[in-house]
Amino acid sequence: MAWMAWTVPTAIFFSTIAALLVIFTVLAARWPETPRSGILGIETTRGDRLFITLLGSAFINLAWLGLTEAAQPWAMLVCLVYAAAVFRWV
Repeated sequence: MAWMAWTVPTAIFFSTIAALLVIFTVLAARWPETPRSGILGIETTRGDRLFITLLGSAFINLAWLGLTEAAQPWAMLVCLVYAAAVFRWV
């Protein structure tokens, strides 16, 4: 896969996404969840909340790159807080 010019951060990113998908698949098979309704007023499952978290984190990172001069690892901290909020209240 040399043609893709993989860097360590890129490999870590995609490995993390793959690991999350595997973990959430195992969780869904082992402990099925009934949907719950949060502050959005829609029923969501763990997978739905993971998708909302990943989508929101992408937007947070893009905004971080475009609007601030701060180092990108700080955006990860913001994304982790966002993820905790989504899994708690959505």
